[in-house]
Amino acid sequence: MWKKRAVIWLCLCLAGLMVLLARLIQLQLVETEHFTKRGINLLEASVSQRSQEMILDTGRGNFLYKDGTPITHQSKPVLILFPFLKKMDWDSKHVSEIIGASEYALEYAVEKAKKPFAYGEPNPIELTEPQMEKINALQIPGVFAVEKKYHLTQNPAEHLIGITGENETLLRKRYPDKELSSKTMVGLTGMEKSFDEFLLPDGKSKLVYHVDATGGPLFGINVKYVEPANPFYPVNIKTTLDSDLQEMVEQLVDAHKIERGGAVLLDIETNSVLAMVSRPAINQADPFNKENGGTENLMLKEQIIGSVFKTAVTAAAIDYELINPSRQFDCSKTITGEPDPLFQYGMLDFSTSFARSCNNTFATIAKELKEIDPNILENYAEKLSLIGSVGWKGDIYHFEDFKQLQEDKGRVFLAENAKKDDNFVALTGIGQHEVRATPLAVANMMATIARGGNKKMVRVASKIEYKNSTSLLDFKEQEIEGETISPYTAMKLQKLLREVVVNKNGTGRSLQDLPYEVAGKSGTGETGRMHGEKPLYNKWFAGYFPFDKPKYALVTVRLEATGNTSSTSPLFADIVKEIYNNDHSQN
Repeated sequence: MWKKRAVIWLCLCLAGLMVLLARLIQLQLVETEHFTKRGINLLEASVSQRSQEMILDTGRGNFLYKDGTPITHQSKPVLILFPFLKKMDWDSKHVSEIIGASEYALEYAVEKAKKPFAYGEPNPIELTEPQMEKINALQIPGVFAVEKKYHLTQNPAEHLIGITGENETLLRKRYPDKELSSKTMVGLTGMEKSFDEFLLPDGKSKLVYHVDATGGPLFGINVKYVEPANPFYPVNIKTTLDSDLQEMVEQLVDAHKIERGGAVLLDIETNSVLAMVSRPAINQADPFNKENGGTENLMLKEQIIGSVFKTAVTAAAIDYELINPSRQFDCSKTITGEPDPLFQYGMLDFSTSFARSCNNTFATIAKELKEIDPNILENYAEKLSLIGSVGWKGDIYHFEDFKQLQEDKGRVFLAENAKKDDNFVALTGIGQHEVRATPLAVANMMATIARGGNKKMVRVASKIEYKNSTSLLDFKEQEIEGETISPYTAMKLQKLLREVVVNKNGTGRSLQDLPYEVAGKSGTGETGRMHGEKPLYNKWFAGYFPFDKPKYALVTVRLEATGNTSSTSPLFADIVKEIYNNDHSQN
């Protein structure tokens, strides 16, 4: 009997040992990086138990202004202190003398620290190069003077650049074949998302110090400075943004109390974004809560553009010879032919109609164009790049159809049968009903007209650079495929856009006395939404300047504003003035 019990006991022991062995294999060999459903990385956890580390640079790529200065981060020379110093007799007095801080403050900061830190954080003391050399010459374990990269919590062009975050599910879905730490930051919006694969870290730069079970240093092992194995990484995305202009436009948009809307400024020659501002600002504490701001870049979202669309209608009217100097339009009537209770402009020629933005004129012409071809309005919206993507795209590196921007494509008609309905077409002719375009596309239309009809893709990045500033790849200027307007049509549009400003009754007459001569078009889009009993409008001014030698295209827009809210012409004017001052201060 006892033999039988011994055999059973032996079998149970062996089974238990096999279970323990299987568990050990699981821990040590099989699931070392993805243990349990939570995906715990046992290797990382083991290393963290045996060491203390200070991350100096996460290794994720960076964004730069066009002059090479950083947008999203700032590198600072700082004093790094490790918490095990509290267990040592270290030369705090000498260190305090070098940095000009009190010895007591240094020791107190170390005493309460649980992990390595930069002295003075969140606003660390910045060291000079001689101070760094003196501190490192002391060779005190746990005391280091190094460069540490700080990511800015609030940076200019925040909607354009975008935000990052830890999201392991998204990380594994986006990069199933890459071996990346679960803590890897991924781009969630904006250019951070578009350029994410280029920006992924190749490794962190960090200080690592091995410790014993009590957290004290293992003195036989020196501190290690760990950096990515590839000296060319992380890469930098060189944007086309101008730091001075971006800051200026941000300040003016806020000064003019644009609660929803913003501005887009383009360099006409290169068709590059110099500044882009979207409001409301991102709430960093809760970025995806739309009620508190949200992360949407409204400059890339399609909006109702109102009378700005009359520019495309005019281009078609010019080409189909529907206007001549002698033709008159009744601008005391609405688009339905009824007397207009608000505007009694009388009979106007086409040039004055355009300057005063007479709705009946453009409703009439839109219906005439429909009789020729129901697709004409869509065709001319496409010729002027109002619809379709306008951001830079192409095949680069190992990416097919890479897009710098995530943008809406706009539209003219939503339903096919609307093209043949007089009422729909009349509303379309004045930029209402289903007409939509992004502020970026509107700015690109103005740049296209200013260039004489040459239609280009809009760039927000000019190149991707290695860490040592050598070029990985360039985003060369590219034309948008498809038809465009003729130089003759562009010239006619240029004169009409200038008339909006110089005409004594023009909708842009408040811009007559600017230091740069401006050409442009205003717009008021009826959104169909209400604030209480008040209807909400989209208020635009889009144009370019200087008129004789075009250099800048600018769009300012205030979205979903009540009728008594000011237009965006004053914002447009202030931006033009500041650009003029900026240009002439550099000469």
